[in-house]
Amino acid sequence: MDIRLREFEFNIKLAIKSLTIHDSRMEEKLKKYKSELSVELKNILDYWIKNTIDEVNGGFVGRIDSLGNAHNDAPKGAVLNARILWTFSAAYNLTREPVYLNLAARAFQYIRDYIIDREYGGVYWSVDHKGKPLETEKEIYALSFAVYGLSEYVKASGSEEAKKLAIDVYKAILDHSYDKKNGGYNEGFARDWKVIPEQRLGPGNAGVKKTMNTHLHLLEAFSALLGVWNDKELFEKVKELVSIFQNHIISAKTHHLILFFDEEWKEKSNIISYGHDIEAAWLLLEAAEKLKDEALIKKIKSSSIQITNAAAKGLDADGGLWNEYDVDKQHLQRQKDWWPQAETMVGFFNAWQISKEAEYLNQSMKTWEFVKSYLLDKKIGEWYVGVNDEHQPIPKADKVGIWKCPYHNGRACIEIIHRINLIS
Repeated sequence: MDIRLREFEFNIKLAIKSLTIHDSRMEEKLKKYKSELSVELKNILDYWIKNTIDEVNGGFVGRIDSLGNAHNDAPKGAVLNARILWTFSAAYNLTREPVYLNLAARAFQYIRDYIIDREYGGVYWSVDHKGKPLETEKEIYALSFAVYGLSEYVKASGSEEAKKLAIDVYKAILDHSYDKKNGGYNEGFARDWKVIPEQRLGPGNAGVKKTMNTHLHLLEAFSALLGVWNDKELFEKVKELVSIFQNHIISAKTHHLILFFDEEWKEKSNIISYGHDIEAAWLLLEAAEKLKDEALIKKIKSSSIQITNAAAKGLDADGGLWNEYDVDKQHLQRQKDWWPQAETMVGFFNAWQISKEAEYLNQSMKTWEFVKSYLLDKKIGEWYVGVNDEHQPIPKADKVGIWKCPYHNGRACIEIIHRINLIS
């Protein structure tokens, strides 16, 4: 045999062996990642089952402080309850554990009985601990989470009642919030849907009418609803939201997300939110895939990598992601909250799946190592709200509250476990 042919065959065999070793190592890494996140998901859900059920007033307690003390007289927020509904519904859809469906049903019943505004439609921002309406304004951000949670519960339970409520809230958003002239959705309204000047998610009266944050969660909510309700208008609204991100919200220069806008989509801030960047990177692709448009999927995959690379500028050497950066003031908020870390885990895993570039997967796992080292509360349970630049927990930050929920960290575990299941 010709020596060159023998060398060629040897090199091919060596390459195959190397590929096999690489695949084997990758398989072991993914197996370990899945195993650890499966344990963590159970830990998170166990915390909420053991500590947050309100046996007196129904539903779940509205607040648990940093020391683990439940405040049974605390208000109960629509966002918190909708996120609890989504988390336990999604956990059931992943694991088929009956206890999770039972908790999802509890959350659904509370939202149905107390959070839904039966007179004017939509949901209240909050109710008091007995379920009496407290903050009755209609924030589209809260309505989006109601649609998101209800849609996931429909998937888990098959409930036609939940499906009707999800569609009703969706239609309330279109009827009162959709901007027919400029596109997109205006933010805040009084209980009876009259426009109010103050924006809960924006800087007061600085002309903010639309926010990236609300549009991001409308995108995930409408995409989830499309998964259980095949409606032509809804399909077009998801498609339009993807377009809004492409044309208005994603900066063509930096690939970061622009956070605040006036009614005509003029930029009203110059702050970078690294956590929202990486969250949008994978949620946009999820929405595009629901539309089943191959050309759009290809375009969004490219955009997703660009956004991920932009978000990576907020990574610290320890694997954590900083919260945000004020460009005008050149000020970095030297804090790493729980939710950007959870979104980083998913977002970089998503980038690895798109690109097959190992550094993205390594970053996802590195951020999980950061979480294990600094964010897991090994004494009380669940995750700290965040840590400062010396890795010390943010003092007096609630464990459970209007914003602190099992959604980001629970979803990170659920999403990555699901993705590993599909590829293993």
